[in-house]
Amino acid sequence: MKAIIVGGGIGGLAAAAGLHRKGWQVAVLERAAAFTEVGAGLSLQPNAVHALTALGIRLTEGLTDPPQGIRTSGGNWLIRNDGALLSRRYGRWAMVHRATMIDLLRAELPSSSLRPGVAVRAVHPDGRVEHDGGVLTADLVVGADGVRSVTRASIFPEAAPPRYAGYATWRMIAPPQPVDGSVETWGGGARFGYAPLPDGRVYCYAMIKAAEGSGGDLGYLRRIYASWHEPIPSLLASVDPAGVLYHDTYELPDLPSYVAGKVALLGDAAHAMTPNLGQGACQALEDAVVLAGSADLAAYDRLRRPRTQDVVRRSRQIGDLAHMSSAPLTAARNLGLRLLPTFTVARQMDPVLRWAP
Repeated sequence: MKAIIVGGGIGGLAAAAGLHRKGWQVAVLERAAAFTEVGAGLSLQPNAVHALTALGIRLTEGLTDPPQGIRTSGGNWLIRNDGALLSRRYGRWAMVHRATMIDLLRAELPSSSLRPGVAVRAVHPDGRVEHDGGVLTADLVVGADGVRSVTRASIFPEAAPPRYAGYATWRMIAPPQPVDGSVETWGGGARFGYAPLPDGRVYCYAMIKAAEGSGGDLGYLRRIYASWHEPIPSLLASVDPAGVLYHDTYELPDLPSYVAGKVALLGDAAHAMTPNLGQGACQALEDAVVLAGSADLAAYDRLRRPRTQDVVRRSRQIGDLAHMSSAPLTAARNLGLRLLPTFTVARQMDPVLRWAP
């Protein structure tokens, strides 16, 4: 059986690895000239760690404690997680560079399966894939080509386009320095998060309520977060401006199906979500495991669509809460979060994190 995977990111390579383990002949078509990721960290939550294990990948670095919790811009705790409780309840977290994850997945595939520099033009339900060098056919085509998916546009031309979430996201890596684990901070209409990478560098991200396409360089971020608690200003002061990645934040409206004929959508191509739960790559890894193990595409759609669309909704709700800009509403939000019992916070993660193949 032959499979073509359109897109060589984390979801596409994971799907290829899962199918390869099942005996499929796979070809991964990637528009870029190389299979790599730059400039950002990747939080692998327990459900993603379970998915990697199912793909035969056991992490040897990056395993870490659960997130510490959420602080105010002044440094007070809104939510202080019980790390031991979360670890017992769900398992291990990991924090790695995205390029490391790509390398781990690539190692699961024969080099002949990897075809960089191939731009896909159209995908047909009968398994034909038109690309800039001709046409390929397969028993299965997996569209893992991201939020602006050519595969999705081909098989669902009437589907609603991605919608702007109302805030922009910046990602960056700070040089090695000590930080107190993984922490997120909420202010009025803005937030900031950081987490240590295995080599001592620190992955940072910022999200700010803004008009679509408004942009902003590192100097802008330094001004916005100048009065926030340490180590946020120090982290931003140490970042190389050339390494800052800016993205408008989008999510995908619900699709009626993730499959059509011999084609299945996976990851952001199927259910692009805001990064508020840190579940984008995690859900793509789950998709890959379920797709490789499904008896047919109808089963894949039945198993994955309700779950992933629920995670999209939950992530949107967290974003609405985090990006409140009204002072009275922000004060009420902060008070409510401080009053939540630790066990209640842990239990509310169940629908997202309590997953296993």
